[in-house]
Amino acid sequence: MRITTNVPQDDLRNVKAAARAAEADGYSLAVTNENKHDPFLPLAIAAVETERIELATAIAISFSRSPMAVANASWDLNEGSRGRFVLGLGTQVKAHNERRFSVPWSPPAPRMREYVLALKAIWRCWRYGEALNFEGDHYRFTLMPPYFVPESQGLRLPPVTLAAVGPAMLRVAGETADGVRLHPFCTRKYVDDVVLPELQTGMQRSGRARETFEIAGGGFIATGATDEEVHKAREWVRGRVGFYGSTPAYFPVLAVHGLQDLGQKLNRMTREGAWEKLAGEVSDDVLDLFVAAGRHDQIKSVIERRFATFSDAVSVRDVPGAGSQLPPDLVRELASLATPFKGFASG
Repeated sequence: MRITTNVPQDDLRNVKAAARAAEADGYSLAVTNENKHDPFLPLAIAAVETERIELATAIAISFSRSPMAVANASWDLNEGSRGRFVLGLGTQVKAHNERRFSVPWSPPAPRMREYVLALKAIWRCWRYGEALNFEGDHYRFTLMPPYFVPESQGLRLPPVTLAAVGPAMLRVAGETADGVRLHPFCTRKYVDDVVLPELQTGMQRSGRARETFEIAGGGFIATGATDEEVHKAREWVRGRVGFYGSTPAYFPVLAVHGLQDLGQKLNRMTREGAWEKLAGEVSDDVLDLFVAAGRHDQIKSVIERRFATFSDAVSVRDVPGAGSQLPPDLVRELASLATPFKGFASG
């Protein structure tokens, strides 16, 4: 199993030490996300300060950037890390696209499908000299003078993984991407009933094998050295479940458990500004659907039961105020868990 940790993004001066420590502690993957900060900049520092650990955006927001701009940033990170970069993309929801990024909104799954195919066409042009001739409904790339082709060390092309929740995006991930990043707002029933069947449909369309397709995530993990730390971590997760459960894009996860009314109530509360009360609406029974919890001496078996049969990579986040970090020995123990994924197909 690949164990993921986060690269600090609040101050770029902290990246060097954190990336080196993550590599020394045995983490498989160091990732950034796109909330308050740019997801690419910290990975440039990590790329030249580490030698083994993979680096990924988890995720970068797609539609606010041209595929050409993302292709360039990803190419440089992959070259700088000597082939250790993985591009994770997500669409964000309609309101953020239109009102935070001021970009037009359209059905996201067809557009993301084109986005991934365009990226791969650009990289094949740069890597193998193929003519750039991509024309779709959303993107058109037909000009690439030799002067604008970046240098190549002959490395593998960056794998692309997609954040996906709904059936349409899961199918797109299975068909066009190299992996999927499941949202932590996810339950085992949703994985079994929706995620795996839709991914399989997509993979069958493109003829790809499961062992070269990475499934990451699929739930929260709450752990700590003591029961008190585990309790604090669970309460942090309770707040996240309340927050995500208020978003209509995530209602399908609640629906498989007959919890549509909870989602509607949480959504109404956000419109009324009652953000601080959301966690109080999440019962222990609902919380347990979304979280795998246990002390450090328990969490390996808990993760194995909850994740190992379907997920190839998990993130054990440091929860603010919850206590101790994951011990390096435990990181290596978790990494020994067997999963279906064997490695990305070389591009």
